[in-house]
Amino acid sequence: MRTLAELARHLNLSGSRPPLVLVTDERRLPDPCPAAARLPPGSLVILRHYDTPDRRALAGRLARLCRARRLRLLIAADLDLAVALGTGLHLPEGLARSPAPRLRLWHRRSRLPLTVAAHGRMALVRAARLGADAALLSPVFATASHPEARGLGAVAFRRLVRRAKLPVYALGGVNRATVGHLKGSGAAGVAAISGFCRGAMDHGANGPHLSPPFVLPPSGRARRPLVVPDTCDTRRVWVDRFHPLPAATKV
Repeated sequence: MRTLAELARHLNLSGSRPPLVLVTDERRLPDPCPAAARLPPGSLVILRHYDTPDRRALAGRLARLCRARRLRLLIAADLDLAVALGTGLHLPEGLARSPAPRLRLWHRRSRLPLTVAAHGRMALVRAARLGADAALLSPVFATASHPEARGLGAVAFRRLVRRAKLPVYALGGVNRATVGHLKGSGAAGVAAISGFCRGAMDHGANGPHLSPPFVLPPSGRARRPLVVPDTCDTRRVWVDRFHPLPAATKV
């Protein structure tokens, strides 16, 4: 059985970006650390957990794990926390509509990755104008968690990806039966929530496998405002925004 990493890599034709993105969710994935520990090196982890009281402490634990496992961590909707931990940043679609000026300065000087959630063409356009390194487009297919949300479908997804001016990850309703429809779409890879929950992954010698239903629900929206620091630590410069950190690097 092919691993999730192998299936996702088939979508990443350029091979220059990580094919897997773990998107955390406090309800379906209360503790994201075990799921992150099972990811292959080079994968991305986006910490949402917007309403978790000890979010900063959780982010610190996850940051240390990601550095040890050579994963790239992005903090959702909180630039202040991202700067403090030296991580990338993920913006929900709403926050990407009117980003703070300091965000552009941070992104240009820090060279750390910036991703944006998108649900349609205009969101992809705004993400590209912002200079984001990638967008998470959802929902691609119908999802069990949001049955009322109509999926874009493979044809529309492919059209949007090909017109986009930045790399696009597939999110929403991707499972063993649907992932094949994304081949040749130009997607940079797949992003998942439920697919990394307990019971949704099989573990073989080559890593995690896609196990039914492997439903990847669409990303939610932030319920807290973006926190932008007055100053940004620009000493950490990365030639490749998506390159995993050396294992020996400390937080």
